[in-house]
Amino acid sequence: MIVILIAFVVGIIAFYFIAKAIVNFVPKKFRTLISIFLWVIIAFLGYKIYDGVMGPIKFNEQKKIKYAKVIDHLKMIRDAEIAHKDVTGKFTDKSANLIQFIDTAKFAITETKNIVVTEQRGAITVDVEKRVVDTIGFKDVRASFAGRDYKSMFNVPGTDAQFEIKTGFIEKVQGVKASVFEAKVDKAIVLKGLNIDYIRQEKEALGGPEVKGAYISVGSLENVKTSGNWPPIYDTDEEKDKNK
Repeated sequence: MIVILIAFVVGIIAFYFIAKAIVNFVPKKFRTLISIFLWVIIAFLGYKIYDGVMGPIKFNEQKKIKYAKVIDHLKMIRDAEIAHKDVTGKFTDKSANLIQFIDTAKFAITETKNIVVTEQRGAITVDVEKRVVDTIGFKDVRASFAGRDYKSMFNVPGTDAQFEIKTGFIEKVQGVKASVFEAKVDKAIVLKGLNIDYIRQEKEALGGPEVKGAYISVGSLENVKTSGNWPPIYDTDEEKDKNK
């Protein structure tokens, strides 16, 4: 923005001296032609200044609309992966299997309670309180995705691409491996058709109010996490409370 303002001021000064030179040195019969030429230049510079001011604003508006749709799909993938891990103990990188899992799998509904049992300890018996978990029923995983188009969640909205999904295991505690996953898409794919220079700057975003890095992603192959790299503005109030 500062560069644009400086260019605007420099342009005004330059045109002042050009106009002064025309009045003082150019014959009258050429002044009309030169004036038309200068008006064309003024119109062109005015457009460039307008585009320089409004370009980033329009880009950000379009970017946020595209990002919101992409992030909504990533949230569905995250919820599906978490459900898969709850039931099977691990994440999966097979999109077709994950959709089938939603259609067919069931959550176990459990109840935790304390009971007193009698144990024999040597020559005596003692009452010991223990916590037990009982399965009291089952719930369809699909019910958690009611009203959500989970069958197309792997398609990147507005493009012909699909999200890149990978899974793995990391050892944060010696001898204990944790299942991890990551789903992501290159920002350039999502923003295709917009200003190339703005896209390049967007891929270098450091975070804060922006989506950090070159990708829009959820999960991680390096850390045990299921959150995304987008800022809170893309989350509902309920989601923000969960992430606190």
